[in-house]
Amino acid sequence: MSIIKQKDKRTGTTYVYESKSYWDKEKRQPRSHRTLIGKIDEETGEIVPTDGRGKKRADKGKPVSGDAALCGELKQQLKEKDLQINQLTGQKNELEKELASVIKGIKGTLAKYEEKRRPRP
Repeated sequence: MSIIKQKDKRTGTTYVYESKSYWDKEKRQPRSHRTLIGKIDEETGEIVPTDGRGKKRADKGKPVSGDAALCGELKQQLKEKDLQINQLTGQKNELEKELASVIKGIKGTLAKYEEKRRPRP
């Protein structure tokens, strides 16, 4: 199941669909079934649910309470994930610097060891 955005060239409206893939046994090909979720409000960027025919619902285009709660929850999860990604990226960079320092130290020690090991004429 995935979310697909498709822009109508005639009106400039971007519609949002839920796509479900399935296997067609007769034709032996993958097929998909799309269900209209709504359209994107250009001012706010939010998904406005529609009745399936491109028109707003009777509630004047306001998201259904369950949809709004789910949308808010998903936005919060995205913020948390972005914060976690930034923290992990910082840790990775610190570890890479530390690793480079350790490798430099090992190379220096190895060079000193090889100098001592070489026979002097």
